[in-house]
Amino acid sequence: MPRGRYSLHDPHDHTPLGEEHFHCAPGPSGWRYVSQLTGPGGDHRGSVDLAIDGLGRPIRLEVNAASWQVRGAAIDGVTWVRTDPTGTEATEGNVAAPGFTGTSPAFLVATSRLLRLTPGAPATRVRLLALTDPVLAPRTVDQAWALVARAEHPTDSGPLVVDEYQVSALDTGEVHTVHIAGDVVLSAPGIELEHLETPPSAFEEQ
Repeated sequence: MPRGRYSLHDPHDHTPLGEEHFHCAPGPSGWRYVSQLTGPGGDHRGSVDLAIDGLGRPIRLEVNAASWQVRGAAIDGVTWVRTDPTGTEATEGNVAAPGFTGTSPAFLVATSRLLRLTPGAPATRVRLLALTDPVLAPRTVDQAWALVARAEHPTDSGPLVVDEYQVSALDTGEVHTVHIAGDVVLSAPGIELEHLETPPSAFEEQ
């Protein structure tokens, strides 16, 4: 069960945004990721609880930030309910997309499992429902993912396979690189793996 800590920062000016303390594990139906987010001063900022099935589809999602909450799942595309800080109003939504995305590294792992790319294959286009900071506002985004390289690195506990993805935002043309080993993001824009207690789980090898 990988457990560790990511540091989060603004991908443009590198302003520290806090940390994400996480643990994740494969299960009989897929994979689950749970985390707590803290601000730069150590204050509680939110949480993420994501479970995906063996095909990478979100079977349960709960995200909390700034007292807002979103619960969702893959139902007729993706369906979600967003609740305001008072808990008195809830807005439902549905969009023809196979998954969610957001600032948490969990979404990068989930998307990589959803697409199941092979090294050197053409980029695959995917539409995702983004939960944007700071209040989890839902927004549909289109991305293109390509698995540009797969490298094996020796470690004390055996070889570590690292996948290098090129991810393009189709609305802006911005391109960035994401490195994933098993179910752990090693690096991505705004994300750095600071501490890992156990090796990544290579669940359901592609």
